[in-house]
Amino acid sequence: MIQVLAIISASASGGFRLGLPLLIIGLANVDKLWSDIPLLNRIHPEVLFAILVSITIFEIFGTKKLIGLRVIQLIQLILSPFVGALLAIGAANWTNLENAPVWIIGIVGALIALVLRFVLVGLFFRWGKMPILLTISEDILAMILALFALVAPENGGLIAMLLILLALRISSEWRQWYQEKKSSPQQNLTVNPDNE
Repeated sequence: MIQVLAIISASASGGFRLGLPLLIIGLANVDKLWSDIPLLNRIHPEVLFAILVSITIFEIFGTKKLIGLRVIQLIQLILSPFVGALLAIGAANWTNLENAPVWIIGIVGALIALVLRFVLVGLFFRWGKMPILLTISEDILAMILALFALVAPENGGLIAMLLILLALRISSEWRQWYQEKKSSPQQNLTVNPDNE
């Protein structure tokens, strides 16, 4: 069960940021660095460190302007399933999870990261901008979930599951809001001919 919670926590961190959780996991796991994460274990650690630091800086400081935020949102939406899958497979490796196909773990991790990222993108497009508090919360949650996946999987998994439940709740409210918005123009079109 602890292995599953570590997978959920790690993949959820990939739904908030791309570079930061990978950077945190590599630095917190000093003995192995990124050796448990597929594809990343083939890149030289110094080169990978430079790439992840660059991505993290771009994600943190690129969100200050609206155009940068839009570009980052699009990049994160496309790449978050990939990062979530890598983190989930890495969590399965460092917790020695056995008897589970790697591709299933990757798909579950990708879906968790994608659901969380979809909700954040939806908030951005519904509000028109991201409050600074939410942007800071994304960074903090990405760090906490990545660290907890390594040192306290129970806590990280529970936090991630609560965030997934919250994301599902928000998405159901959006669905209801969208249906109401979609039906209201039709009502206006049917009312206008009667008024004339």
